[in-house]
Amino acid sequence: MKVYFLGGGNMTSAIVAGMTKHGGYEIEVIDRNQDKRHYLSSCYQVRTSDKLTELAATDILILAVKPQDMQQATAGIRLNGALVLSIAAGLTINTLSQFLGNHQRIIRIMPNTPCQIGLGISGIFAPSGISAADKAVAENIMRTTGEVIWLEDENSINRIAGISGSGPAYVFYFLNALQHAAIQQGFNPEEAYRLTLGTFKGAVNLAEQSGLEFSQLQKNVTSKGGTTFAATSVFDQHHLTQVIIDGVTASVVRAEEMQQQLTP
Repeated sequence: MKVYFLGGGNMTSAIVAGMTKHGGYEIEVIDRNQDKRHYLSSCYQVRTSDKLTELAATDILILAVKPQDMQQATAGIRLNGALVLSIAAGLTINTLSQFLGNHQRIIRIMPNTPCQIGLGISGIFAPSGISAADKAVAENIMRTTGEVIWLEDENSINRIAGISGSGPAYVFYFLNALQHAAIQQGFNPEEAYRLTLGTFKGAVNLAEQSGLEFSQLQKNVTSKGGTTFAATSVFDQHHLTQVIIDGVTASVVRAEEMQQQLTP
């Protein structure tokens, strides 16, 4: 199965890493930047080019350029019925179809950066006219990078962008804050890093293995009047849960704004 990537950025690298590890795909990455092409070819032994060839109906094209550059990047592409997968935020299937000469065989995907290590989660949306076989192709490709969740409507792409798409940054934000707190308590930076990362890794694995609700896991660690209670009481005083909800909402709103701005 021949898969072309238009754009050789970080997310392309992440997906290519998963696909090459899994095997079974013939991959070519198209990017004008010579350094990116050299990196991808040397790291993953895939073909690279600065120009996209004419495609066949059996080929797959993954659109991975910046949304604002998509119209120019796709100008003149000869798809000949190829399946198109887009990982670009803010560009609806209708907009992409216009860019691609009214092409209809398009599926949208919202991946996230843990795809780099096979622990990503990707939201996928396909319109009603897409065949089960094409859906299976999209799912199989993204399963090489982690989990997938099928979305019932296209607007869910914006919502999932605010949760799992941007979510790793929220986790890193919390890790950074906890590391700073550890340093403030007298630990050196290396100790603070190990304490923070080890705590988070252990908590995530415990949550996954226990199958309990997150709220119940929190209660299991929290004794009224104890040390954990003292910390979470401060979080509650500052309405931390609502702050996080508001942050996710802002991310979703921004995704919707980008979509409006990018709609011709």
